[in-house]
Formats: sequence, structure tokens, C-alpha cells
Amino acid sequence: MAHEQAHAAHDDHAHAHWDTSIWPFVISFGILALALAFSFHYVYHKPFAAVLSLGIGIPLILAGIAGWTSEAMGKGEGLSFGAMGWFILAEAMIFLSLFAAYWYLRLNAPVWPPAGSVPLPKLIPAMMTVILVASSLTIHRAEDLLHVGDRSGYIRWLLATIVLGFCFLGMSGYEWSHLMHEGFNIGTNVQSTIFFCITGLHGSHVVVGLAIFIAGLLPALRGNVDEGFARTAGLYWHFVDIIWFFVVSQVYYW
Repeated sequence: MAHEQAHAAHDDHAHAHWDTSIWPFVISFGILALALAFSFHYVYHKPFAAVLSLGIGIPLILAGIAGWTSEAMGKGEGLSFGAMGWFILAEAMIFLSLFAAYWYLRLNAPVWPPAGSVPLPKLIPAMMTVILVASSLTIHRAEDLLHVGDRSGYIRWLLATIVLGFCFLGMSGYEWSHLMHEGFNIGTNVQSTIFFCITGLHGSHVVVGLAIFIAGLLPALRGNVDEGFARTAGLYWHFVDIIWFFVVSQVYYW
């Protein structure tokens, strides 16, 4: 009887208790803040309120993801390597639909680029490509070190990957700002619409990848590392890297 009670207590401790977790509640408020940010910017034209809402929403979402992941880390729940493969396939179809729209519009346009376009940068996307490839190498190195039991090495290389990811986003933001100051925004013409849609969709996937890494980093700093989670996060990041080759080759250099 005592053995059964101890076993039940162990199972209860190992279970992540999704039904009582506070983190989905935190994430929902973060998503609400993001929705309000879009409303403030595009409907009410209040940029300060929009930035303020973003400043509240993004940390809440990241904290919620990290906390929710930490609850399941090492308890047999969370990301699955096989499931991530199916998820990546679904995401690839979304990108394919946008690329197909771009190919159709470009190949059927009487003139390309259309009136109102500006020359797209060539050096910045090349530098972004180098950064993203380097980040795939660093996360692969982190996984190798974790596999041999080097937790501190894993954390160092994971941090390097996160830094490179934020550098990529920073350069993308700088590029967007430069183009918008030249009058090239999402509503300028069909080229600008497809450009901002494709690069924005890819950038959103970089943000998700960084959120996954941060979600794994926080428990790792406390000594709780799940190799399955790390491999799955790395798989997603490699997908983001591969998609970028299509983005940069088709959107920037074609």
C-alpha cells in the first residue's frame, strides 16, 4: 500500500498539470495586448499606445511560453520530434502558397518591378544569410554538447544561437525601416505587398524559434535540460534557416 502511494505521488510530481497551469492565462493576456497594439496602430492611429501594448504583450507571451515549457521539461510532455516534422510540413505549405502567389504575379506582370518600387538591398540580406547559417551551426554544436552531457557547453552555444537570431531580427528591422523611409511600404504596390508578407512571415518564424530557445534556456539554467526538447527546437530552427534560402534567392536576388 505504501509502495502504491509513493508511486502515485511520483507520478503526480512528474505530471505537468496542464489543467491547473497559470501560464496559458498569462499567454492569453499577451495575445490580447498584441491585438490591441494592432488596433491602436491601424484603427485608432495611436503609435505610442501601440508600442506600449507591444511592450506588454511580447514579454507576457515569452514568459508564458517559457513557464509552460518549464513545467513539462523532463516530464515526458512537451515538444515531440515527430510532431514537429508534421508541423514543419504544414508551415512549408503556407510559405509555398505565398511563393506561388509571388511567382504568378511576377511572371504575369507586364513590367517588373512595378511603378513605385525601390531597389532592394543586396548586402544586408547576404549578411543576414551568413548570420542565420552560423546560428544553425551553433545550435547543432549545442545539441552535440548536450548529448555528451556537457550542460554548460550547451547553454553557451544556445546563448550564441539566441544572440545570432536577435542580430538577424535587428538587421531585418533596420532593412524594413530603411525601405519605409524611402516610401516603400506594404501598400506601395504588388511587389511591396508580397515582399513584406514573405519576409514578415519568415521573421515571425524567427521570433517563434527564439521563443522556443528561451523557453528551453530558462529551465536549463536551473539544471533541468531535456535533450528531446533541444533536438526538436533545433529541427525547427533548421527549417527556418532553409526557408530563408528560398526567401533571399527569390525575393532579393531574382
